[in-house]
Amino acid sequence: MNKIKALLIVSLLISFNVFAQESAKQEDLLSWQATKVANGLYMLMGVGGFTGGNLGLSIGTDGIILIDDAMPSTLEIMNKAIGEITPNEIDFLINTHVHGDHTGNNKTIGDRGVSIVAHENLRKHLLKKGVQTANGKIDAPKSSLPVITFSKSMNFHLNGNTAHIFHLPHAHTDGDSAIHFTNLNVVHMGDTMFNKIFPYIDFGSGGSLDGFIEAQKTVLGLVDENTKIIPGHGPLATKEDLENSIAMLEDSRSLIGSLMQQGKTVEEILKLNPLAKYDSWSWGFITTEKMAKQVYKGIISVKD
Repeated sequence: MNKIKALLIVSLLISFNVFAQESAKQEDLLSWQATKVANGLYMLMGVGGFTGGNLGLSIGTDGIILIDDAMPSTLEIMNKAIGEITPNEIDFLINTHVHGDHTGNNKTIGDRGVSIVAHENLRKHLLKKGVQTANGKIDAPKSSLPVITFSKSMNFHLNGNTAHIFHLPHAHTDGDSAIHFTNLNVVHMGDTMFNKIFPYIDFGSGGSLDGFIEAQKTVLGLVDENTKIIPGHGPLATKEDLENSIAMLEDSRSLIGSLMQQGKTVEEILKLNPLAKYDSWSWGFITTEKMAKQVYKGIISVKD
């Protein structure tokens, strides 16, 4: 009996050690890849696994601006990536919207005395809904809240650049912001742009299908063939990528809307798979089926 117990213990220890090594390997694979998109402006994109949304980083003699801050689990590798670009401390943090993969390190950064900037609705969401932790939801800590908010737009004049921050109503959420570095010809769109993949629209946080499309059209009116667009998720984008996204969304709305007008239920629509031609846009979080459901919900919500 003792031999059996001993063998079980050894087996468990070996299994645990293998698991720990595999976890460590997986953790080692996670990193942030920095891409210089303009003078003094970088996009940081997570590689090796899900690290959160794409970050923006503006650096210069006037100060450091970080756009979004990913999730707590990636704080260490995020700090390392930023440290490889600049040794200076962050002065301002801009949140493009409320989701935890873009605001997850607000408290840690806020505790350093960094001023957090966001649309007023984002602050309202944090105060009302709190923040998610490993132990469940808690009230949003004071240091995680934006201390500077705006209703329509505001400007930063730092590092020889003008950053125009403006609200995109009822798009991904009701508190979305885009940041247009006007003299650099760069736009950070947050999650109002998922490049080459289906977007997620958070209806529960004030998002809407029509508003999402209108948000993309608003930004389209600001860009040209040389504009670099930092999406919330996916690789660095161009005007053509934005046009393709709008075309996909409008076509999806038309395809599913036509079936709804014929009296088809959501179950019947899903069986017909009307978005099959966009299967290449499918990814782990939003599959073609989920996108069809999302479009259906977006159309229904307008009718209601």
